[in-house]
Amino acid sequence: MDFVLFLRNQFLPLFAAVTIIVWIIMPHWIKRAQNAGLTGKDIHKNNNQQVAEMGGIVVLLAFLIGIMSYIAMRVFLLHANTNIASILAVLTAVLIAGVIGIIDDILGWKLGLRQWQKPLLTLLVAAPIMAVNAGTRLMHLPFLGLTDLGILYPLIVIPGIIVMTTNGFNMLAGYNGLEAGQGIIILTTLAYFAASTGSSWTAVVALCMVAALLGMLIFNTYPATVFPGDTLTYSVGALAGIIAIMANLEKVIIILFIPYILEFFLKLRGKFQKESFAQVEDDGTLKPRYEQNYGLEHLAVRFLNRLKVRTTERKVVSLLHGFQLCFVIITITISRGLLQ
Repeated sequence: MDFVLFLRNQFLPLFAAVTIIVWIIMPHWIKRAQNAGLTGKDIHKNNNQQVAEMGGIVVLLAFLIGIMSYIAMRVFLLHANTNIASILAVLTAVLIAGVIGIIDDILGWKLGLRQWQKPLLTLLVAAPIMAVNAGTRLMHLPFLGLTDLGILYPLIVIPGIIVMTTNGFNMLAGYNGLEAGQGIIILTTLAYFAASTGSSWTAVVALCMVAALLGMLIFNTYPATVFPGDTLTYSVGALAGIIAIMANLEKVIIILFIPYILEFFLKLRGKFQKESFAQVEDDGTLKPRYEQNYGLEHLAVRFLNRLKVRTTERKVVSLLHGFQLCFVIITITISRGLLQ
């Protein structure tokens, strides 16, 4: 299926509506969050302006409306009752991830869920996907060829991928526009592969979240007026893993999440105690906070410093997006082998 034609079909108004919902609701959320004290300091700014938190709630709401509207379109307009249970399972799983994120956001930064609690809780996200027996148990494995994983697929592969993507996506964060932009890149790539392989419903689900993130990006890009919070990162990360399972794109998601795997090991190097933030100079430029690198964010800041360019938050985010796009290009280049 041609991806451009897919984007232009009857679902385009649905995606536009999801984006518009975020545009309409987000300013009200920002005002309410500020009045309620749900704010945080923008670390990479020299002013002390407080920015509204938990903007991911609006994204999650728009995604919920988009998916329910998509189900209604399938049932009443397209007269298609297939995959409804799977779509509802995806929605349930993403909402569970969102609730976990909300809990972490409400408890507060550094006072929220402990590092060991997060992987355990995100196992709950995998439950609805395991319940509908999603994915295929036949996989091409290195050195083994086509292998039937049997019961190992729902018990090991599904929760493994979802825990990896849900927690991994939450690690590369903390810069204006970074999380929303990364989500747009990854989910659009997954939607492209899903549509190309005939799994159109998973592509629509992924693009509903992309549409919501596009609405979020207007408020979250530099200088941000709202932060996404773990509510967004857990939801988007979970959806990425779920789409990969539903559309049989396990190999694709592994490559797309290489930056997050690298981030994990860099965070592990600092025993998950080092912050992703940089040091802000008086002129607003960024410098490395530590002597060593404990995240891709630190590497990006140090790399730009060595290029002798004026290192700003916007440039750091653009560099990280560019790094992610490199893996998008790799997946498309070797797609034939990945889709076997």
